[in-house]
Amino acid sequence: MLGFLAWLILFVLCWPLALLALVLYPIVWLLLLPFRIVGIAVGGVLAFFAAIVFLPARLLGGRPA
Repeated sequence: MLGFLAWLILFVLCWPLALLALVLYPIVWLLLLPFRIVGIAVGGVLAFFAAIVFLPARLLGGRPA
């Protein structure tokens, strides 16, 4: 909602820039999508390694997570 209000203010102040932002937003989103996918994959791998590292402690009766 805040982004939409910011866009409306930009539209009132400088409508060509607001329309350019409206057109470029999906293109930028598509360009950044692979980085988000890589970030999700790296987060999953790090969580997997953390689970492997903490597995012996959990098996020996460590504090439950």
